[in-house]
Amino acid sequence: MMTSVIGAMERIPRVPLATLPTPLHEARRLRDALGGPDRCPRILLKRDDLTGLALGGNKARKLEFLVTDALRGGATVLVTTGGVQSNHARMTAAAGRMVGLPTSLVLSAAPGEREVQGNLLLDRLLGAEITFVEPPRDPMKLTGPDEAAALAELEARLRARGERPYLVPLGGSTPLGVLGYVAGALELEGQLEAAGARPERLYVACGSRGTAAGLVLGARLAGAPYAVRGVAVSGGDPASTAFAVEIANGTAELLGSHARLTPDDFETDQSQIGPGYGRSTPASLEAIELLALTEGVLLDPVYTAKAMAGLVADIRAGAIDPATTVVFVHTGGQAALFAHAAELAVATGRVGGRDGSAR
Repeated sequence: MMTSVIGAMERIPRVPLATLPTPLHEARRLRDALGGPDRCPRILLKRDDLTGLALGGNKARKLEFLVTDALRGGATVLVTTGGVQSNHARMTAAAGRMVGLPTSLVLSAAPGEREVQGNLLLDRLLGAEITFVEPPRDPMKLTGPDEAAALAELEARLRARGERPYLVPLGGSTPLGVLGYVAGALELEGQLEAAGARPERLYVACGSRGTAAGLVLGARLAGAPYAVRGVAVSGGDPASTAFAVEIANGTAELLGSHARLTPDDFETDQSQIGPGYGRSTPASLEAIELLALTEGVLLDPVYTAKAMAGLVADIRAGAIDPATTVVFVHTGGQAALFAHAAELAVATGRVGGRDGSAR
């Protein structure tokens, strides 16, 4: 089956935007910090933070297919939406520049959250046109009530001045975008085979669900041994899971596959959401510090910190056999660390040195 899937993938046009394959390496010091082989499984980090598109991240894989679709349709500008520290918005702007298209963004943020730093700084450097809207009233949600209207108004304004806008949906989470993580799952399967690893679980952060949809479908098509455990960073289930099923099955159709997923194929840990999307928890702040100190790897405060917190919680609860292997997909987003500098400084008690003194 895997050969036929690879063949089907190769027939779908894509523009190269990412540096692939991304590395897969073992987090030995992290394992030691979590109790060693007697208590902690072998942990493999899939470094999709190193895709190389404007600081990297998971969206590069999706944008390879979506930007190609935009170019084939004669688009003259990319349009997308997200929070003020959206990794997706930053990477869409970078992808546009790589193929010669400007980008217009609708970003949700309260007036006091619009300081030009982190991802927003990079959006500016990439020349994106930015329209701000108020953030969601419900902190569990990814989008606010004004975003759809603002996007429609922006598209109308662009068309009025002769542009042909191409809407990249939130997170790039469409059947076409999901192809990026079907390809990612096939890439991972080859790396696992080369390493002689047969993991039981794969952990990944879940927001708009496009990455999880691709990984679950890709694992099914590749005959991978692991179950995908998504760690939610926002609320919305069971509707979010239903959406993941819908777009994954749409991707299967694009590939000419008869495989179909159901909600039972999606395992989602909702214990790490905390007070809401983009809001840190003690566990997520600990996860950032833990991986930095053990592996020299930086997590982001919105997605991967909560996903790692979920993995750490499962290990400490004894929910994973320490004789097994797990994969953690690092989806990037470190630019947002700078927008959380104050709370990170308080949480770590550091200003440069381990004892709190600069050095």
